[in-house]
Amino acid sequence: MRLVVSGSSGLIGSALVPFLAFQGHQVFRLVRSTPRPADAAIHWDPAAGTIDASALEGIDGVVHLAGERIVSRWSAQKKVAIRESRVRSTQLLAETLTRRTRPPKVLVCASAIGYYGDRGDELLHEASAPGSGFLSEVCQAWEAASASAASAGVRVVHLRIGIVLARTGGALAKMLPPFQLGLGGVMGSGRQYWSWVAIDDVLGAVQHALGTDALRGPANVVAPAAVTNREFTKILGAVLRRPTIVPVPACAARALLGEMADALLLSSSRVEPRRLSETGYVFRYPQLDGALRHALG
Repeated sequence: MRLVVSGSSGLIGSALVPFLAFQGHQVFRLVRSTPRPADAAIHWDPAAGTIDASALEGIDGVVHLAGERIVSRWSAQKKVAIRESRVRSTQLLAETLTRRTRPPKVLVCASAIGYYGDRGDELLHEASAPGSGFLSEVCQAWEAASASAASAGVRVVHLRIGIVLARTGGALAKMLPPFQLGLGGVMGSGRQYWSWVAIDDVLGAVQHALGTDALRGPANVVAPAAVTNREFTKILGAVLRRPTIVPVPACAARALLGEMADALLLSSSRVEPRRLSETGYVFRYPQLDGALRHALG
């Protein structure tokens, strides 16, 4: 397949591009800088609403991962950037694709399990109602922004991605230093569910979405076995052979990270990957212990 990937410099994108190339696909990156003639890259500027549309002719599929980084303290300006970077870029891409002589067969868009909000121990799947709060509102608008592509007959898949486990970035990379020093511990009450996924399975889910005609709409990209933060902490400590006796009170997390702490670290989302399982995807790392040992070498 001839594929286009946005967000190719991020945690997932930087692993996805070589993965897809290794599978035999021809991969072009969407980039904001002016590409050199020899680069397999296509210029775009979502903030300005511009894209090299002619370069998208003959593309078979698009994987859209671009968006402002979420992990930081959220100011009002940061929240606008988080939302607009996702919604505007998705609208630009979807509308541009529909104007092609031969639109791509599939558009795979990143979303997040933040769609469901803070739901305690409720078991959540793709048909569950959206939650409330900033991240849920962002995810709903993010997914809705691809409507023009779906209306034009493009198969659109929204990958609602959980906590990605990778040593090179994301939540796990930020957790490692204190845990390696024996200073790790539960976050808040520790009872909140963390729905995690190994980065290898994120890549596998993208490949599955590109090639599975029966898959469209939302698909939760999380391992089948969600765990509580307390369980996550215990297993990570065991893998690292370090004690986990230094808790992080909710008030301390809020003081350090503000609203983001409640939305990402202290909220509970117990999510299952129903659509991936129904369409035949087999997880490489279904259990947390194995996923962490693989991620950490």
